[in-house]
Amino acid sequence: MNKIAAIAVLCLISLPAAMWAASSASLPKSYHSWQKSVRKVVIDKSSLFYGIHYIYADKKAMNGYKAGNRFAEGSSIIIEQFNIKEGSGSPAEGSRNMVVLMRKDKRMKATGGWLFAGFGADGAPSGLDPVSICFGCHQKDSAQKDYVISTINDFNK
Repeated sequence: MNKIAAIAVLCLISLPAAMWAASSASLPKSYHSWQKSVRKVVIDKSSLFYGIHYIYADKKAMNGYKAGNRFAEGSSIIIEQFNIKEGSGSPAEGSRNMVVLMRKDKRMKATGGWLFAGFGADGAPSGLDPVSICFGCHQKDSAQKDYVISTINDFNK
């Protein structure tokens, strides 16, 4: 019973640390120079990912993708999402609506060793809790891929 209590205390201690780190993370200024994925379009309006998005991966993250989603400490991935312009025949890119950062950080034990941070269209912190909003899906959909949903195939044209 003491072991279970100790684990619960550790979770309670590490979750606020993960949330604090996410709120203090900043968006790298140079991410547009990173490797860019192919365009992804989600037209299901009920989806969290409704819109057009691109994934940017720094060199460490690209090496992780090439290694079958095994990422080194410090690997950084950015997802930049855009609204879909209404009234065009095929989905056209509208205004940017959000940016999400994932950075491999072993201190973030409550989120599988990843820091998650969300930003608004202007690049300012979104104020949303990316730990509860993002990690649940990553844990469910990609735990076997180091909690990263995308793969190297997202970068192949």
